[in-house]
Amino acid sequence: MSNMKDQALALAGLFQSVALVEALAKTGNCDKPAFDASIQSVFVTAPKTTIDVYHNINNLALGFKVLIENLESHTCASYPDSLRYSLNLFHLHKKLQKNPAMLAVIGQRLQRCQSQLDHFDASHDNIIAALADIYSDTLSTFTFRIQVKGSFTHLQQTRNANQIRAMLLAGVRATMLWRQVGGSRIKLLWQKNDLLQTARALYQDIDPSLKH
Repeated sequence: MSNMKDQALALAGLFQSVALVEALAKTGNCDKPAFDASIQSVFVTAPKTTIDVYHNINNLALGFKVLIENLESHTCASYPDSLRYSLNLFHLHKKLQKNPAMLAVIGQRLQRCQSQLDHFDASHDNIIAALADIYSDTLSTFTFRIQVKGSFTHLQQTRNANQIRAMLLAGVRATMLWRQVGGSRIKLLWQKNDLLQTARALYQDIDPSLKH
């Protein structure tokens, strides 16, 4: 797979995560298959190919939709905060890369969390709560923090708040994947049209019934 395809897949993973964050914050609900795929991606630490992180391209239907809309017009009508959240996650990941001790802690705690997968599905409330705690205890301690906008009622619900934090962690994982396959802010600026064409081509391969 070419670098451009890998980068488009990783960016779709990122935009899927932030779209789910926005949906959860504003409505308290989200696309469950997309949520499950994004959560599972956190535990795929040694993929043979980029798409292995999300198992198959159909699991990124939402992510490609939001990515393409943002690349086409710098905004997404359905998820207007998605670009801001994505840029925030780029910044957060940059800070994380400069903190190897925190990276090590996240890795260790993810390993412990992964051991629970023998007993629970990745989207089980216990797993989501554990991932949310990892985010809160590490990435959320930076001076720079992502401000999630939404309904006060939904943001104050413990289960919903845990899902949002877990999805932000999945977003960091996608950002890390994007960097690993050669992505950078400069390339995103200069190769925007190539990325858009690649994303559109990949989106064509997705089951039409999943495009909504």
